[in-house]
Amino acid sequence: MADDLYKALGISKKASDEEVKKAYRKLARKYHPDRNPDDPKAEERFKEVQGAYDTLSDPEKRKEYDSGGMFAGLGGGGPFGPGAGREAAGAGGGFGADLGDIFSTIFSRGGDRAQSQQVRGRDLETEISLSFDQAVNGALVSVTVPKAERCPTCHGSGAKPGTGPVTCPRCEGRGIDAQSQGFFSISQPCPQCGGGGQIVEDPCPTCGGSGLTQQTKRYKVNIPAGVKDGTRIRLAGKGGAGPRGGPPGDLYVTTRVAASPVFKRLDDGNLEVTVPITIVEALRGATIEVPTLNSSKKIKVPAGTKHGTIQRLRGEGAPKRRGKGRGDIRYRLEIEMPEKLTKEQRQAAEKLAEALNGADPREELLRKAAR
Repeated sequence: MADDLYKALGISKKASDEEVKKAYRKLARKYHPDRNPDDPKAEERFKEVQGAYDTLSDPEKRKEYDSGGMFAGLGGGGPFGPGAGREAAGAGGGFGADLGDIFSTIFSRGGDRAQSQQVRGRDLETEISLSFDQAVNGALVSVTVPKAERCPTCHGSGAKPGTGPVTCPRCEGRGIDAQSQGFFSISQPCPQCGGGGQIVEDPCPTCGGSGLTQQTKRYKVNIPAGVKDGTRIRLAGKGGAGPRGGPPGDLYVTTRVAASPVFKRLDDGNLEVTVPITIVEALRGATIEVPTLNSSKKIKVPAGTKHGTIQRLRGEGAPKRRGKGRGDIRYRLEIEMPEKLTKEQRQAAEKLAEALNGADPREELLRKAAR
């Protein structure tokens, strides 16, 4: 079994964490449902890749899996599988509950007679690609997420229609198993019911008793104006469904913003544009046209402008993420030099040199260096 998850990602058992992540991202992009909308085999492969990544990306789960422990039979993305990875080129997700989740939810004020509680579903993650304009102006974008949902046959109970879960005989519905160790009593999730307090004697034929099936959901994500690459947006309650009717987790959408060929993003809402100007414009000044986010405007280039001078149009940048208003656009003026001079241009340059009386701009620099 230990080789199956590694084969699913096309890597060896000695692969590093970075190699696991790299292989997962590549395969997730390749088999994502958005890229293969009418290919059920690609969707199944996508689930398999996600299930493998969820286990191999977690050091503890990977260690258990390699040793043939509790996770050895859970890879592969079925309804009982660990589910989708926590970071993705397509979508993330998962099924079931971590032991940490179980410990945090099954104990109440009643000590070893604590009543079992519903376990929350897993939080999922996905990435969404945005153009520069979408990120700056905001947009409503669709995202497709394979995730664990309540089984349509048993409605999440895990039991065959006409039957229902029964109280666990081992823990008598408490969800915990207490064992005495000398002077101490150690409580842990009941191994028979997994901490749920109930067991399914006659499993649902559709979900096999988990109460969950793998489904593909599409959501509309409202992208606020001014988001940057790597912004994380939370969709409450859109994560994986909880086992046996438990509350769902959340869905986190990470934005991936394409670079603009014109505008460079700076700090909050501010942008920068590199604007070429001619030697003549720099020497005698000019009024030039520059691009803005919506059209273009004119700015003045003062006579004697130096290479790298910054001009600014206030309030023409992107919306600010914190506070009101918009940032500025900074225009970096760079003097464009011709690669080759024509005969006339060379003659003009010589006349300009004569008019400047052969002034040496490095004279003061050399004088200071000689001290």
